[in-house]
Amino acid sequence: MDSEETPTAELAIGLVRSMDRLRSRIRSESGMRAGPWSRSQLVALHRVASGPPATTSDLAAAEYMKPQSMAQTLAVLERHGLVSRAPDPTDGRRVLYSATRRGQDEVEHWLRARETWLTHAIEGTLTDEERAALPRLVTILERLADSDVPGEARR
Repeated sequence: MDSEETPTAELAIGLVRSMDRLRSRIRSESGMRAGPWSRSQLVALHRVASGPPATTSDLAAAEYMKPQSMAQTLAVLERHGLVSRAPDPTDGRRVLYSATRRGQDEVEHWLRARETWLTHAIEGTLTDEERAALPRLVTILERLADSDVPGEARR
């Protein structure tokens, strides 16, 4: 059976399109496109700022990126003073990345702008019933993101 003919496949296509549109709108409304940082740089910076010091490989795995791509992204962030690196105290062969104060400030600014628009959109657009359904939707989307089902490209 062709997966494009199933109701689940149609739902998947609609979900991808809706998420892409919402992500684009959030980037636009938060001023992300107007700033000096690419989406991948901001995502990596957010990951570094929101967790403990981490290696390039750990950060790449968390963002489903190749380690080489993450290394390039981190190099740009380091050149601009947003992240710093230090040897792992338990294994001197490994390098750990942390956000600098400037990097943390950049993440906080971007998150605040993003969340302000989305908060206003939720409050001004959705009904009480729709707002009440959002926590369940968030849980469902997180489960999908954490799914261990391999993609076609990785099989």
